Amino acid sequence: MAAIPSFASPSPADESNTATPAFSPLYQQIKALILQSLQSGEWKPGEAIPSEMDLATRYRVSQGTVRKAIDELAASNLVVRRQGKGTFVATHAEQHVQFRFLKLVPDSGTPGSEGPAQREIIDCRRARATADVARALALRSGDAVLQARRVLSFAGVPTILEDIWLPAAPFKGLTAERLADYHGPMYALFETEFNMRMLRAEEKIRAESAIDGREQLLKIERGTPLLSVERIAYTYQNVPMELRRGYYRTDTHHYHNSLN
Repeated sequence: MAAIPSFASPSPADESNTATPAFSPLYQQIKALILQSLQSGEWKPGEAIPSEMDLATRYRVSQGTVRKAIDELAASNLVVRRQGKGTFVATHAEQHVQFRFLKLVPDSGTPGSEGPAQREIIDCRRARATADVARALALRSGDAVLQARRVLSFAGVPTILEDIWLPAAPFKGLTAERLADYHGPMYALFETEFNMRMLRAEEKIRAESAIDGREQLLKIERGTPLLSVERIAYTYQNVPMELRRGYYRTDTHHYHNSLN
């Protein structure tokens, strides 16, 4: 039976510090314990987690405390509640999650209205992390990474060019052929075959031009304006696990985001 984390009493030296003592409400402690189980793979993506009552018994807390913890996990898209069925570990294979990190929307539609993107894998090879890639992925310069490039097309029109870097060790065995043969979202592949789940991302957006061969892959004129989106995706414990630089055509699409 999992134990609730305990908090040590402050030392005299600590008491002189004006900082707020380290403390989290009980439901946050339960949330942390559930996260530990998710990270360890006790419950796989797509699988049901125990009921609130079972979790309350397991952690020796009230069902309301468990419910509040699960509420926060659901709000963060880590679990999904299904009426009358229970609570399930969220997965990038689910339709409503597939477009969570893809914010390019057709001018005359909604995310997914064009159907699934057609994917062309240009390359996937082992490389050494440059200084900027190493910094983004919390690696050392020269560490082994996997570098992939692909083009996403909608209705036959090349629309997004992506350069992707992954730390090599967690994704050992990933090849261009493996990427090409998988027909679901790339993040779903990472979940099912490498037990690596992307939970959140940070992005930087700027305007760039179609140069350095980008124009050829996107089949546009050299110098055409592109939207450049640099994303760092994180797994559990805020560990950076992917650097992705996307170049988006915006002649028939726009970038859409909802801010809370």
